[in-house]
Amino acid sequence: MSDSPDSSAKPHLNVPFFWPMQLAADMAEQGIELAARNVKFLDEEVRLHGGIKPSLATAHTVRLKLRTLDLCDYSASGAEGVPTLVNAPYAGHTSMIADYHEGQSLMQTLKQAGVGPLFLTDWHSATLDMKDLEVDQYLGDFLACIDDLGGRVNLVGLCQGGWMAAMLAARFPDKVASLVLAGSPIDTHAGHGPLLKMVKQTPMSFYEELVASGGGLMLGKYMLAGWKNMHPEQHYVQEHIDLYEHIDDPVWLSKTEAFERWYENPLNLPGRWYLQVIDQLFRRNLLAKGQFVGLGRALHLKDITCPLYLLAGESDDITPHEQVFAARHLCGTPADQIEQRIVPGGHVGLFMGRRTLDEAWPEIGAWIKRWR
Repeated sequence: MSDSPDSSAKPHLNVPFFWPMQLAADMAEQGIELAARNVKFLDEEVRLHGGIKPSLATAHTVRLKLRTLDLCDYSASGAEGVPTLVNAPYAGHTSMIADYHEGQSLMQTLKQAGVGPLFLTDWHSATLDMKDLEVDQYLGDFLACIDDLGGRVNLVGLCQGGWMAAMLAARFPDKVASLVLAGSPIDTHAGHGPLLKMVKQTPMSFYEELVASGGGLMLGKYMLAGWKNMHPEQHYVQEHIDLYEHIDDPVWLSKTEAFERWYENPLNLPGRWYLQVIDQLFRRNLLAKGQFVGLGRALHLKDITCPLYLLAGESDDITPHEQVFAARHLCGTPADQIEQRIVPGGHVGLFMGRRTLDEAWPEIGAWIKRWR
């Protein structure tokens, strides 16, 4: 038997003589682990804040490519009836809000509810050559989509996509079989949301200077900063703490990456379009007053007489429910053809929240199917 010592043997660390050695070894090991964790944290920070790009979650085809948008086809094979067109908001974020994540997608929910043919507007980020486009140009491309789909559709307007859908329905009532307005600011002076307060208190010169600094565009990064400043502690402090605490949790990271893929990649907007919307819709509330001119005509919401479904969030601080439900008396739809529902949660949850997707949107899908 060899008496040579085993090179892998460790000293008897219960002997006090070796305690300082063990303490040093433990500190060195923790230091390496801490450094690795910090590197992982910093790498993930970069990924979450613009390093991963947005993409629609569900397989689809592009039916039309226009200057301002792609018209995406989600229709099931053999789908028949009046097409349903979901108008995503053009408000600084991509249309991923309607097709967020596998198993958590409004488009998937409507398709599973049997709605079809089914389409989505995927709005483009504005380039410098688009800086002077106005609402009319966007209404024109929106109208082209409807005409390409046969000239009559069920419209689903999400957030800012709702006032555009309402404009189109008021301008061309015969082209809209039914109208869903979800989190849509129809009467922008109703309620007491922080967005309304900010718009009213901020002079137009502020917005004009922002557009000028963007070379004629309202840059998405400016809007992103504005949204974050509505809840600064959450975005500038707490979310970084949460990331550090969950850096080794793959489930948490996956969910967070899905959200930030959408949230941290804002779109640029045409400056002229943006200033028109701020002034005429949010400051002067011209659509609700019947004074907004779209495609050459003053738009009167009373001309909307199709069936109407209104969806609002109970704690929505972007579009308070009063702004959505105002459509009930502003539109000309008979009371017995108007449905309204308020659901728990805030603004984004109306389109991406699992509870609302599971409970409210299948009901809306069944309602839409009635107007084929």
